[in-house]
Order: sequence, then C-alpha cells, then structure tokens
Amino acid sequence: MTAPSHRIGLVANPTAGKGRGSVATHELTGLLRSGGHDIIDLSAHSAGAALNRARAAVAAAAVDVIAVVGGDGMAHLGVNACAGSGIPLAIVPVGTGNDIADSIGLAVGDLRAAADALAALRTRPLDAGFIETPAPVARPWFGGTLYAGFDALVNDRANRWRWPPGQARYTLATLRELPVFRPIPYTVTVDDERIDTEAMLVVVANVPSYGGGMQVTPQARPDDGLFDVLVLHRIPRAEFLRVFPTVFSGGHVGHPAVEIRRGSRVRLEAHGIPVFADGEPFTALPVEARVVPHALDIVVP
Repeated sequence: MTAPSHRIGLVANPTAGKGRGSVATHELTGLLRSGGHDIIDLSAHSAGAALNRARAAVAAAAVDVIAVVGGDGMAHLGVNACAGSGIPLAIVPVGTGNDIADSIGLAVGDLRAAADALAALRTRPLDAGFIETPAPVARPWFGGTLYAGFDALVNDRANRWRWPPGQARYTLATLRELPVFRPIPYTVTVDDERIDTEAMLVVVANVPSYGGGMQVTPQARPDDGLFDVLVLHRIPRAEFLRVFPTVFSGGHVGHPAVEIRRGSRVRLEAHGIPVFADGEPFTALPVEARVVPHALDIVVP
C-alpha cells in the first residue's frame, strides 16, 4: 500500500548549528519530495515573519503539519504556530541547543529519521507553557523553559553584542556579568505557595534541560501537566561558580541552596529582570505562566 502524501509547511533557520541548517533543509526537502510529499516553504527573512506565515497556514488548514528545522529557537516558533490548533508540529533538530527535541527523544541531525517520521505522521500529545500578560504578545507559548535571573542577564548582555561570534560571546558575557551580579529579591508563587527569597536564578521548566544540555530540572516531564520550578537561593559568588557547572550533570540538585517545586501555575516577581522563554527574549518580570496540558501534538519517530 502506498503511504499517503502530506502537505508539509516547512520553516527553516539556515544559520542553525553553525550553518548546518541550510544543508539540512536542502537534504530534508529532497527526501520528502522524493516520497511524494508537497513542501510549502514558510521560511522568511525574520522569525516574526516566518511565524506569521506559519500561523496563517495553520489557520487556513493549508498544511497537514508544520516542520521546523533548527534548534530551540525554531522549536519555540513552531510551538507558537501550532499550540492549541490541532495541527501537528515536527521538530527537526540541527541547532546548537536542542533541549526540547531531546526531551522527546529526537535524534539530532538524523534527517532520514525526520523524513520517515513526517511520512508516518505519528504524534504524541505534549504540554506547553502559556505566559499570561495584560496585553496580547506575539509569542506567549513556550515548550521548554522560562527563566529569569543570572542566566537571563547573561543572555541579555550577549544578545546586545555582535562580537565575538558563537558560544564565545556567552562565555565572555558570563565573565562580564559575574562581578556586577547581586542576588535578586524574588517573590515566587507556585500554585498557592508563596516564596519570598533572594536568589541567583529561577527556572520554570517543562523539560529537563536548557542552555544546550544543562540538566536544570532532571525530573521534569513535558506531558505530566506540571512545571518543575527551580530556585537557586542566594549563595556566595565563589560557591555559585562551583555549583553552576554541575548543572550539566544534574549534580546541583542535592545542593542545600537548590529548591525545586512542582505546580501548574507560576508567578515570578522581581524588579526589571529580563525573561527568556526557550532561549528567546520575552519581556521583564513580573510574569505569570500556566501549563496547558496536551496543548501540542508532536510528531515522533
């Protein structure tokens, strides 16, 4: 029996993975077209324009699935195009940070597996976070993490620089931020429990990792209807330098300054701290986020 063909809306970041995105998109398109699928290119000159094109295709039911090629930034775009729509999202991970894809077991850079998954169009439901704001915003959904603290300040600083390129920019931003960083007075409310504290950072997680593999909340699951909320309470700078690298292995979880709460709704309050969602700049605190269970249908192998 011949497998059915699909209308696939493709959104790609050609610069993802230090240029791997362009090559991967070309190869994936060839594999899908050879399988008889109709490829609708929804890529654009900017992420905002691409999101608008993807949303228009979803709203018009012009596609059977949206496929995004890149890292967590592209996954974030896909989540915001598809959440709540009933149109499945396929993530083709080729970026330097693929934490959302990792949480559902997608192999990075395996384009044959991605093409096979798109052909079969088998899905599983996943939760997504929805950020509530007084006025509508372009990207209120997130699939991975929302964070506000030292990590967000480093990200914000790095985003304002054009040099050096790549990961070196974030390393330098970390070195520049650390001497001037002071613990932040937060109010963190998880469901009905309020925490008033000074902390180094707060992460609201739907998946176990962020930042390209840091196991910030190792027990988080993207389909359990709950956030895992990590609070790293105030510690001396030297201790922070010792603890922060252990996030890559999840070894920080046992530290006495680390607290993890679970809940379906979180409110973060602090003065002027930037907020990032899935590694993308969003707004500044305060914000409130809630889990929307099974908001997405994700294409899986």
